[in-house]
Amino acid sequence: MRTAADALRFVDEVGFCSTFYRFADGVPCLWEAVAGRSAPRWPKRSHHDAAVGLTWRLKDELPAARKVYYGKLLRGRPCLVALDVFPAFYALVRGRQRARDYRMEYEAGRLTLNGRRIMDALIAHHPQYTRELRASCFMLEARQTAAFERAMAEVQRGLWVVKTAERYEPTFSYRWDLLETWLPKAVATGRKLSRDAAVVMFVERYMRAAVFSRPRALQRLFGLTEREVGAAVTNLERRGLLKETAVSGWPGRWLVHAPALK
Repeated sequence: MRTAADALRFVDEVGFCSTFYRFADGVPCLWEAVAGRSAPRWPKRSHHDAAVGLTWRLKDELPAARKVYYGKLLRGRPCLVALDVFPAFYALVRGRQRARDYRMEYEAGRLTLNGRRIMDALIAHHPQYTRELRASCFMLEARQTAAFERAMAEVQRGLWVVKTAERYEPTFSYRWDLLETWLPKAVATGRKLSRDAAVVMFVERYMRAAVFSRPRALQRLFGLTEREVGAAVTNLERRGLLKETAVSGWPGRWLVHAPALK
């Protein structure tokens, strides 16, 4: 993999992938794809490593061009998500909510005060760079940095806010925007998608890339219930996309992406 076009084809094919982190669950990794080998070792001088440098550039370029979504969606790890799969993530995390519903989440105790302040600031004016946003939230002091970063992580994981660009001059800074402003079509699609349909989409796209797994692993990876995974597996088995089978040399029964067996 050498170009942004290569990387986009990769993300679109696998549905979602990590940037550098190597999951034990079969989630594809952009760094591995760029390096061209499984489990590459982190170099001592990463700033001079071609694969690390290209991966770093690609994980910035693709989201900045609005060709993929980038955020910490799986176990708090940064991931790139194809735009046809992202609505499933939105349906699971936000359901039918829009950005303006953050106040309801705050009143219900599911959004912190600092998270609400960030949303207040971005609803009033967006996009904003980090320092401007911190000033808008009255969190410019150095002792408030950790609290601000926790709140930013909260609103990103909650799919309220998205990082849209990185500025290097005159100083390094991130630019932030409301997710529904940045990816309006994907959010609108996600709001119409039922939770059960979203789970089916997740499981199918994951199994297409990973090839084999177990229901318990799917529950852990996506934070799903046993019922949700069971219903999705049944749906995909009926459509001939999944098959439960024994694997020679491995204990128990496994789910396998059926087309891989042909």
